[in-house]
Amino acid sequence: MTKKELSQLYWLNREIEEEKRKLSELEAAAAGCTAKITGLPHVSGVHDKIGDLGILIAEQRDLIDLKVRQSVIEYNRLNRYIASVDDAQMRMILSLRYVNGLSWQEIAANMGQDGDGSTQRKKHDKFLHQLSLKS
Repeated sequence: MTKKELSQLYWLNREIEEEKRKLSELEAAAAGCTAKITGLPHVSGVHDKIGDLGILIAEQRDLIDLKVRQSVIEYNRLNRYIASVDDAQMRMILSLRYVNGLSWQEIAANMGQDGDGSTQRKKHDKFLHQLSLKS
């Protein structure tokens, strides 16, 4: 598995947060707040605007639900892969990095080690490099 494939859960979760932010903007606009809505098409007329905002809010919620379902699928796929790794330390590194989204320094601290996490990063990189050679 590549670093890009391992990182999909992280990026999906980032997308979900961005979509939630957009939903908040839409809901604020629908409630009459003066929030700036990025990417919203210009709609003329108050009645049309309220109806269109309702549609956009419903569509945004559907999009978030879809991405959450994708995230759950990716989470399960990632955990199955990590569970298949023979080395317990590498499983922990992969889980902390790709499931929990920790920095290398946070990974080192979680593993009870001092430092900046460069040791864990190097082990991780070596593991992925060896995988790529097998493919």
